Formats: sequence, C-alpha cells, structure tokens
Amino acid sequence: MTQSIIRQVGIVISFSLLSILLSGCGFQLRGNYLLAPELQTIEFSSVDKFGELTRLVKQHLTINDVNLVKRSAKPIPQMRILQDNLDRRTLSVFPNGQVAEYELIYTVRYQVLIPGKEIQDFNFELNRDYQDDPDIALAKSRELSLMLREMRQEAANKILRDMASIQL
Repeated sequence: MTQSIIRQVGIVISFSLLSILLSGCGFQLRGNYLLAPELQTIEFSSVDKFGELTRLVKQHLTINDVNLVKRSAKPIPQMRILQDNLDRRTLSVFPNGQVAEYELIYTVRYQVLIPGKEIQDFNFELNRDYQDDPDIALAKSRELSLMLREMRQEAANKILRDMASIQL
C-alpha cells in the first residue's frame, strides 16, 4: 500500500517537474503563436474572400485569440492577403511526350500595416514535386488536391510565424 502511494507521488512529482521544465524553456504546442498585444485586434482582408488560404489564416488567428474586425473607425493593425497563386513547371516528360513530373510553385504575398509604422510586405514561395501518371489519373488528381491543401496549411502557418516575429 505504501509503495503504491510512494509510486503515485513520484509520478505526480515527475510530471510536475516535466511541465515546469517545458514551460520554462518556452515550449508551446504547435500552432500556438505568441503575437504582440498590439496584434490581438486586427482588420483582416483578402483578395480571395472565400479562398482556402483566407479561411485557414482566419482560423489560425481565431485559435490564437486574435479579434478579427471588418472595418474600424480607429486606427488598428491591418493584414491584407494580396495574392495566393499556384503555378506549375514541367520537370520531366515520358518518352511519348506526356509530362511525367511537375514542380508546383505556390506563391503568397501579403502585407501587415501597423498604424504609425511602415507597411511590412511579405512574400514567399512553397515548392513541391508532383509526379503525374495518366494511367491513374483519378488517384493522381486526389494526390494533387491533398498536396495543395497541405501547401495552403503550411502557408497559413508561415503567415502566423511571420506575424509572431514582428517587432513593434
């Protein structure tokens, strides 16, 4: 009986020490970003109001307790997604001339405007290789769709990381 109590107390102490060490070193769960207090309320706009990237960025901002405002009478920080564009470039072809492999290039451009400061422009590219096979077109179409979703998710994460790194 006493050994089980000692073991339970040891487990509780171990978990307590582990949680103290993790919180002390700045560990945060993935997807949680420490945004500056000035960025806790922002005016958000996007060229593609109903696009997947817009939805993902809004979702990430909401998860991080950012209040999204459509229009504000007083000057508050603004975030504008100006462009998200997908291009593809041929990397290789089959002997019969059909494309065998593409490079997918996902480009994102956005701005963060903070009252009293200069406009901060951000742009980045995400690249992926995609092997095409006309014999299994349906499966490849599904693979391409999943790859694009992952690229947009990665882009939304990058946007939040960039916002967390803004020095005010």
